[in-house]
Parts: sequence; C-alpha cells; structure tokens
Amino acid sequence: MTDRYIIIVAGGSGHRMGGSVPKQFLPLKGKPVLMHTLERFYRFDPDLSIILVIPYAHKESWDSLCKQAQFSIPHRIVFGGETRFHSVSNGLQVIEKDGIVGIHDGVRPLVSLKTIETCFREAEKYHSAIPATEIVETVRAVHPSGSAQLDRSALRIIQTPQVFRVSMIKDAFLKAEQESFTDDAGVFEHAGYPVHLVQGNRENIKITTPQDLKLAEILMSEPYDTDC
Repeated sequence: MTDRYIIIVAGGSGHRMGGSVPKQFLPLKGKPVLMHTLERFYRFDPDLSIILVIPYAHKESWDSLCKQAQFSIPHRIVFGGETRFHSVSNGLQVIEKDGIVGIHDGVRPLVSLKTIETCFREAEKYHSAIPATEIVETVRAVHPSGSAQLDRSALRIIQTPQVFRVSMIKDAFLKAEQESFTDDAGVFEHAGYPVHLVQGNRENIKITTPQDLKLAEILMSEPYDTDC
C-alpha cells in the first residue's frame, strides 16, 4: 500500500479574530479548532501519518491544550518557518519515503470525509488532487476605469487538502524561486506539473474571522455529509 501523509499547517495568529489567541486554538464545540481538524483526518485513516506544523512559540500552548483535553491522536510536530511556504517546506522535509501527501489548513475543520477520500484517491491516479467548488454568486473584476463581469462558470474556489505525489511536490518546492504563492497547487504548477481539480465540499470553510467561527458552530450542529 502507498504511504500516505497529511501535513496540517497551523501557523496563524489571532489578529483577524480581534484577540491574542491563535485562531487554530480557539474553542469550537468544546475543543480547539485544530483538534477537530486532526480528528477528521484520523477518522478518514487511523494509519495516516499526521505532521502538524506549528510555530515554536506555540508548542507549549499546544501541549497544554492536548493535556487538558486528553487528546491522544498520534501526530508529529514540526516547527514552522517565516512564511507558509517555509512551513510547508519544513513539513515536507521530514517525509523520507515517496507516497501521497496532503497539505491542509489547520483552520479548516469541516472538510468532509468524502472530500479527503476523493483527494487521496485521485492523487494516486493524477499525482495531484485539489478540491474546488463552483462559484454561485456573480463575480466582477475591478480595473482602473470601472469593472467587468466575469464568466463564473470558468472560475472555482480552491480549498484544501491539496494532495500530491511526495516526490513531485518536494521537487516543486525545491524549484520555487519565489515565496509569494497563495497555495501549494501554485508551487506545483510553477514547477511544470499539471493541477488536477476535484469536487470539494462547501462547508469546508477556512476559519479566519469571528463570523467564520459562528458559522462553523452552526454547520457542526448538523451532519454536513453522510460520513460525519
């Protein structure tokens, strides 16, 4: 069986939340957001190698939260870097064997098991699998003289986990000459590898504001897929 890994990146701060507590540590339905995220991937596959990337300064806080919650899901901690690019790179460096690796935002605890399964399955076939959802609102592009409506049918909202062949995404990060990529698929594509999109789930929101946290509470009150 192919070795499978998930790198969960949790290097955010609490600035957009208006407080000093990092958003990934904020309580959601009785436990930190980040614990919900790790639980999703453990539920998908208990044998999945979980690599958690956090800033060195957050290590003590995370250990304390795990002790308080008696959180025992196995995971390896890797310290993050100056940017998300560096943090993901640090996570990739500890993977010694080839296989399939997912890269996921620590503040996306509502990814469905179906989305995770689809991403890992499709990455086996196409070497990459990026979850995406359709845009339902009208979209306009703003320019100096005004704005223009875009064809939303040709646009997608990109999510995580973004899943890749380990050897290929490692190669892509080594080749990257800039660190301003907004996601890992951009690094992969920059290296000349094709990006394969798959269907994501709309509930898979990224929690960055107090409103996002409230929405996540509501979404978690009812099952958002048949595997929850």
